[in-house]
Amino acid sequence: MFFGSYSPKLDDKGRFFLPSRLRDELVKGLFIAPYYDFCLAIYPMETFQEMAKKIAAMPASVSKVRAFQRQMAGDGSAEIPDKQGRVHIPPKLRAYAHLDGEILVRGVMDRIELWNPKLWEEHSAGQQRIYADMDEEIWPSS
Repeated sequence: MFFGSYSPKLDDKGRFFLPSRLRDELVKGLFIAPYYDFCLAIYPMETFQEMAKKIAAMPASVSKVRAFQRQMAGDGSAEIPDKQGRVHIPPKLRAYAHLDGEILVRGVMDRIELWNPKLWEEHSAGQQRIYADMDEEIWPSS
């Protein structure tokens, strides 16, 4: 499980240091994929392989399913952190999430999300009121 927020920087080659608290589950490999709201998701390879089976089983006769499958498989990238704990983000994924220089790394339970800090700030500003109001929807009282 992944938790916390971190602010590493991308180097000139598009790499960043995985925060040490997030590394253990990713040393054997990870999958980086475009995610909602113009961020990227990083999954442990084993988690992504389970997801990929479910995604592949979706009905290809539905155009949105085909688009989702194509984006996930075609734009995603399997990576292995180097010995120093750096992860490379391919240019196409960096462009999708507007990542350059400083990035925001957020642990979100089963995945890590990579955000452009300005996009996160804009996104989270609108979410705070929603979060404050959703308690009864998600955790109904008994």
